[in-house]
Amino acid sequence: MGQVSALHTYLFGAEDGPEILALHGVTGHGRRWEAMATDQLPDARWIAPDLRGHGYSTWEPPWNLEAHVSSLIDTLDTHARGTVLVVGHSFGGALALHLARAVPDRISGLVLLDPAIGLDPVLMRSAADLTIASPDYTDAEEARSEKINGAWGEVARHVLETEIAEHLVSLENGRVNWRLSTPAVVTAWGELARDAVLPPAHLPTVLVQASKVQPPYLTPAFRYALTEHLGANLTAVDIECDHMVAQARPDEVAELIRKLL
Repeated sequence: MGQVSALHTYLFGAEDGPEILALHGVTGHGRRWEAMATDQLPDARWIAPDLRGHGYSTWEPPWNLEAHVSSLIDTLDTHARGTVLVVGHSFGGALALHLARAVPDRISGLVLLDPAIGLDPVLMRSAADLTIASPDYTDAEEARSEKINGAWGEVARHVLETEIAEHLVSLENGRVNWRLSTPAVVTAWGELARDAVLPPAHLPTVLVQASKVQPPYLTPAFRYALTEHLGANLTAVDIECDHMVAQARPDEVAELIRKLL
């Protein structure tokens, strides 16, 4: 791992393997992909950056989709030998779509894990307001409880404890939070209310919907538009789990990724 342009980037797996650019969601970090890279797909070469405003990457603005895509292109320039399969979760799925439109010749396929894109502005305003009102936690136990009683409820406990050890930090006010910029997270909620975009029509794409998420991040309108646009190039899969698909169902997700490698 190391500093790559604006993005701190983790490298996992075989140096000469097929390449995967793995993009985490809002409040996440690149090291979330380490377990899958090690346990399920060690023969691939994983390029897993911390996105802008997250982890050890720059927390300086801008934080809009265009800035994220520019940083990802810089990361490809530094690390990728050739075309990459892009695996994106949630906000990372939105970035995967925008990246595929920006540099289609550098993308071999997409795996969209419960992608968040083209969402209801009212809901995104509520998410932003909540982030501003409650940006951190009293202690680690409160942070742990929020995940257990939320999207991480089906994730193995040792995976959650690894997340807490890696990503939860003490703040100057005596509280704790994930290693992230709160303004960057607030901006991300706004960016997810922008109109959805579609990838190049020829691009092989796997779309995974976490069917327990209500209201869904993957909206019916976007799923329909993607189905009509890609036709036979789209494989759509529903997995009975909450939003953290890769952590809750790693074997199923890894098999879907392998099909595009």
